[in-house]
Amino acid sequence: MAVTGRFPLLVALGAIPVFIDPTRRTVLLWAFLCLVLALLDVGLAPSPTRLRLDREGTASVRLGEAGQTELVVANPTGRRYHGVLRDAWVPSAGAVTERHTLRLPAGERRRFATALRPTRRGDRRSDLVTIRSVGPLGIAARQRSIDVPGRLRALPPFDSRRHLPSRLATLRQLDGRSAVRTRGQGTEFDSLRDYVEGDDVRSIDWRATARRRSVVVRTWQPERDRRVVLVLDTSRTSAGRVGDIPRLDAAMDAALLLAALASRAGDRVDFLAGDRWVRARVAAAANRTTLLADLVQAMAPLDPALVEASWPALASAVSDITRRRALVVLLTPLEPAAIRESLLPTLATLTRHYRVVLASVSDPALDTMAATRETTADAYAAAAAERTLALRESTAAMLRRMGVDVVDGSPEQLPPRLADHYLMLKATGQL
Repeated sequence: MAVTGRFPLLVALGAIPVFIDPTRRTVLLWAFLCLVLALLDVGLAPSPTRLRLDREGTASVRLGEAGQTELVVANPTGRRYHGVLRDAWVPSAGAVTERHTLRLPAGERRRFATALRPTRRGDRRSDLVTIRSVGPLGIAARQRSIDVPGRLRALPPFDSRRHLPSRLATLRQLDGRSAVRTRGQGTEFDSLRDYVEGDDVRSIDWRATARRRSVVVRTWQPERDRRVVLVLDTSRTSAGRVGDIPRLDAAMDAALLLAALASRAGDRVDFLAGDRWVRARVAAAANRTTLLADLVQAMAPLDPALVEASWPALASAVSDITRRRALVVLLTPLEPAAIRESLLPTLATLTRHYRVVLASVSDPALDTMAATRETTADAYAAAAAERTLALRESTAAMLRRMGVDVVDGSPEQLPPRLADHYLMLKATGQL
């Protein structure tokens, strides 16, 4: 049972008879009359449970974008419904218009749209749908909460896609579609053409020259159909925030840009995410057009786990994907303690079989802190920041000596830097 705004007005009208006969009996009689009228109104109100509710709407939306869900309410009874409908969602779903006026004639159906703008990545679920059916007097109502399951998946935003066109242009140059093909380690034969002054004499095909009776050279292009394995760390170190962005989300953004670029380059892209266990996996598909869609769907429900990463388990998962030479990209924070204790022993095994790149999200606040020394407190903070930066640099230098490429950058810098490093490996024949 619920009362409307008319019920307090009805109670306030009791001041008139009380003013005329200011006795306790008058007050009790008026209170009893108000209660009877409210109970009568509730009894005459149509039951909310007789309505049929169904949910339709957007299944997924990129984080930061708007979507909507619709409730289809059908009235199979012979009575008219009047009241309020509330479609409740968790706060992170960003429901804007969750309250709706309910006016539903007998035998009809209505759609009630609720706008959603999620503030967190992942699955955002609906709460209960509350229907308040007001009686004919308009002073009281029946109220029921009904479970109508609903889910909105907030996908990674992929803000770094703005860098993709420029990197694809560079890739086309490497492929030779807009530039002369070159010869080098890690390239494969493309075609024959006539020799021109300035060509590398090592590219002359002497057999073809003898057949044509003119000097011809081989052209080469970067090798295609290579293997790229993206490993996303979801352990406790990925739970930290850099500004307003979680480290895990920034790493996802970099992984999406690299996956899109490698797929366009003709390479096979595999993805796995985990900490102690593998949380998500996307295998390289023959149809590369669905790769990004598969990746964002796999990344969406991932959250950092407050456990240490088991790099031997993740390395074993990589070897299950491929035992051939491949590019393995480890998207994990460059945390000296965590790397020395857990990752370092595994890297020796990985570098023997794969080309390993470690991509890390750095915090620009450390550089700002290290440069600010106006007060005594600032000086101590700057010293702590300098020590942290020095430890990160020494750890990166140690990894490079082991044969690991380290790509470090802020959430905005890391995706294009990682993409550029991949293109450099392609251009130099190291992939």
